[in-house]
Amino acid sequence: MNRLSSQSSTTGSAQATIASLGEILWDLLPSGRRCGGAPANVAYQAAALGGVVYLVSRVGDDALGRAALQTLRRPGLSTRFVGQSARLPTGRVSVTLDAEGTASYEFGRDEAWDHLPWSSEFTELAARLDAVCFGTLGQRGSTAQRTIRRFLDATTETTLRVLDVNLRPPYYSEAILRASLQRANVLKLNEGELVELSGLCELPDTPSEALQKLLEVFQLRCVALTRGAAGALLVTTDEMSDWQHEPVAVCDTVGAGDIYTAALVVGLLRGDRLATINRQACRLAAYVCTQPGGTPALPQELTDDWTQPIERVDLE
Repeated sequence: MNRLSSQSSTTGSAQATIASLGEILWDLLPSGRRCGGAPANVAYQAAALGGVVYLVSRVGDDALGRAALQTLRRPGLSTRFVGQSARLPTGRVSVTLDAEGTASYEFGRDEAWDHLPWSSEFTELAARLDAVCFGTLGQRGSTAQRTIRRFLDATTETTLRVLDVNLRPPYYSEAILRASLQRANVLKLNEGELVELSGLCELPDTPSEALQKLLEVFQLRCVALTRGAAGALLVTTDEMSDWQHEPVAVCDTVGAGDIYTAALVVGLLRGDRLATINRQACRLAAYVCTQPGGTPALPQELTDDWTQPIERVDLE
């Protein structure tokens, strides 16, 4: 049994809950418009994998905002804490794909998610979470940054605080990185982001050694390194899993890392072993790469692997 699982989810004495904080965006892909943003993708797919998930974000009071809220409504996912701005637009990002389907992003500026205000309701929600997911991009605006940090500081000592680094130049800084790492106890990053962190922390060249040093320096419980077609490396202080999935025909890579994060969180809360989490998360990420956008419906043969789903509750 994985030691990272929360007491409530492993004993069955309470129902596990997850929150995902940050941006909701419309991905403007060559194939068309699709609702996205890493926190929204994570929330959507964590709910598909049996999680009870609350999305904390902000959209505009406009057609795109209303469409996003409609798209994100699904069993297990609550948009109760997604506010609407009468002044600022819903987020949009232009996505370009290279010959291998790898995505590049051009973000809009000063959008509704940049101005996520604090709500007194967040205090109660944060205090009862089993896990919370957040990233660096969602903190590019000072208002959202303050709210996200205050939310994280309101969680309990046992809450899994999962940082998906999500570095998007020029919307991050060393200060944002360090403040985020200091609040996290689980870290997920990709190879390019590991290079960035190596410049800050003087990490060893060998990936497994670099992840072990990150565990030590920032007192993390778990670190996941996603490596595209080469799979992923998942480590704790006393366990490691290295998994590579079979090659797939890539449509685009949008959302592949996000479903890995969703599977990582749900797997940790269920108490699965690292090898099981890593294998299943890589399978899901590979499937998402074969589909357009970050939130495709998942086939039953992939969701059947989740034989011990986190018990759901009715969401308002």
